[in-house]
Amino acid sequence: MSHAIKLLEKLVAFDTTSSESNLALVEYVERYLAEYGVSAERVMSPCGTKANLVARIGPEAPGGVMLSGHTDVVPVAGQPWSSDPFSLRDGGDGRLYGRGTCDMKGFIACVLAMVPKWVEAPLQRPIYLGFSYDEEIGCVGAPSLIKRFYEHYSTTAHVIVGEPTSMQPVVAQKGATNLRTTVVGREAHSSQVNQGTSAIHVAARLVTFIEDTMAALVEEGRVDEAFNVPHTSLHVGKIKGGTAINIMARECQFEWEIRHLPTDTFDEIYARFEAFCAQLSAELQAKGKHVEITTEPLNVTVPGLADRDNDQVLRLAKDHLPSACCNHAVAYATEAGQFQGQGLQTIILGPGSIAQAHQPDEYIDIEQLEACEDFLAKMSSALERPA
Repeated sequence: MSHAIKLLEKLVAFDTTSSESNLALVEYVERYLAEYGVSAERVMSPCGTKANLVARIGPEAPGGVMLSGHTDVVPVAGQPWSSDPFSLRDGGDGRLYGRGTCDMKGFIACVLAMVPKWVEAPLQRPIYLGFSYDEEIGCVGAPSLIKRFYEHYSTTAHVIVGEPTSMQPVVAQKGATNLRTTVVGREAHSSQVNQGTSAIHVAARLVTFIEDTMAALVEEGRVDEAFNVPHTSLHVGKIKGGTAINIMARECQFEWEIRHLPTDTFDEIYARFEAFCAQLSAELQAKGKHVEITTEPLNVTVPGLADRDNDQVLRLAKDHLPSACCNHAVAYATEAGQFQGQGLQTIILGPGSIAQAHQPDEYIDIEQLEACEDFLAKMSSALERPA
């Protein structure tokens, strides 16, 4: 366990906030793997300042397991941390504090800590490592990693995405799309409301419609009780507009998201919003009111993970977890749906709780790291036998 903690200390020290490069961390992992004779391949970002990393341990053979984790972390700005977020702190309470400890450098540290044992093990099926960039801003890096992996490494490996699940197997996740809507109206003095069109008032109607759409989906019975939020959720997180209290706002902009159940689709949900925008614009134009409404996606839709085509990878996991483990579904988005979309059997399973992720004083319980290492050791022993 001490080896994993030392590795976690190294990983946390790299500020891999999504706005920054992750290349220093990638280079460190490359050097570490090379010490044990493992070569790794970079899959670069289009801008060249970030990279995914892919490596194989064991034979070039069918099957095996891909252990996937993202290297980026969310910002710490504005959060009341008790200590340096990028310096691992042992709280003396069985917890290790630092940005990324839970989400998800703890998993990566456990994986790397197993490398010395894996390179000496008589593996009959390979273990792959896949570390991505920019997961936190829309799973941006994973598609190129997955494409490279599928085309040049394996079409039959099973995938375990090590997001924090308290070491319980997760078989389903919601998809996610982030959007920005801009409303442009017409400025006028606020005492002459008949002369202008307030972009803020129009945006308010759109925001209300977004919330009403979520309620309508529930009323239609589009519910899956496996999720703790058992329906597709729509949420507006940011809004800004206007220049003064006595000026009808010319522009208002808000950013929002759709987190859809695997049984729903982004296109279907968004079409309702698009239709309402057209209807509202037509109503205002008929009254001589000028308005423009435009919406742009802020990320490519992250697909949901459906509870299907996962029998073998789920059995591999459950065979090496405590008997009390059971299947779960989560509302947060991960790269798992992208792997599944490529035709690879995929589940989510990793140390730590999502309740600690993205928080000030983010932490992971040491016992969770121990449970993860124990699982990885038992899982790899199964790969010493032919499929």
